[in-house]
Amino acid sequence: MQAVTQMNDMIERAALFSRAAHQAVGQRRKYTGEPYWQHPATVAEMVAAVEAATAEMIAAAHLHDVLEDTAVTALDIEACFGERVAVLVLELTDQFIDPEIGNRAHRKALERDRLAQVSPEAQTIKYADLIDNTTSIVARDRGFARVYLAEKRRLLEVMTAGDEALRRQAWSVLTEGEDKIRGAAR
Repeated sequence: MQAVTQMNDMIERAALFSRAAHQAVGQRRKYTGEPYWQHPATVAEMVAAVEAATAEMIAAAHLHDVLEDTAVTALDIEACFGERVAVLVLELTDQFIDPEIGNRAHRKALERDRLAQVSPEAQTIKYADLIDNTTSIVARDRGFARVYLAEKRRLLEVMTAGDEALRRQAWSVLTEGEDKIRGAAR
């Protein structure tokens, strides 16, 4: 019973930490203007529904964007949530963001190759992230959605180690988005 309480405590602390970090920089969701922390909370809910989900995975889902978007460091995450959560968040953090590396297509190709090699747990979280982002982008920015969906199709083709049911859901959301975009282009 104590282990379950500790797991739930870690998840709750991660949710609060994520919310505070994203609010501290005033981050809002593109297109909707809603508080950004709602996105990682949605991703964490999807991950929590996975049969093999661990407290570390759910905590990392809550924290998956803090290194990219806030002043939080990997050392902060490790100090608060442990090494495994920090490693998962690092696996989920874009590494190829500097325009000096090349254009968007080149950076996304490098990122895709990297994500194909991350842990199954990180890939599972990435599937949930892709599902939530795809839904939002397709509904609100059809022009960018064409680029985004092509990138995510290539990503799902190589990112095969995560939870299979969530991966199938990600494919379904992706193909539905592609169908909507094709329908809008007619």
